[in-house]
Amino acid sequence: MLTTRRILETFKQLGITHVVGLPDNSTAALFHELAEDPDIYLISVTREGEAFATAAGLWIGGQHPLVLIQNTGLLESGDALRGTLTRMRIPVVSLISYRGYKSLPNPIPQTLTPDDLSRRDVDSVAVLLEPTLRAWEIPYEIISDNSELEKIIAAQQRAQNEMRPTAVVIAETIR
Repeated sequence: MLTTRRILETFKQLGITHVVGLPDNSTAALFHELAEDPDIYLISVTREGEAFATAAGLWIGGQHPLVLIQNTGLLESGDALRGTLTRMRIPVVSLISYRGYKSLPNPIPQTLTPDDLSRRDVDSVAVLLEPTLRAWEIPYEIISDNSELEKIIAAQQRAQNEMRPTAVVIAETIR
């Protein structure tokens, strides 16, 4: 299980100053806690693409932001990610909730067909998430419980070392 308390502790350990994003069902509890937390400033956006531009501006201004969005929002905001964080080599971690994770077929097809993307029993955004991250050359890890929170720390270290955005995909609802 992923808990807001442990995630906030991890953010503070990393020196995160701002979380920028848009809540969804899986991350709502974390957004609620962030809104009440005196140590990390929460910036809610109206579109996920704004989160990347805002995080870029914060980083340029000397802050340590983190982006928190859903996988649908990642797909919506691809050009903002490419044109700001990736192009400008800004080392920001994105936490991405994995809507539809439990509906994924096993195994996930390596090449997606129109039939794969139109199945009623599979959320197509789930099928597209990992191939999209790979295509955009965004290093990522998947987490599903508190024992894996060190992956957020590793993603932050990799982002800093390589001066590039990284991602951590959240496969469970945060409680």
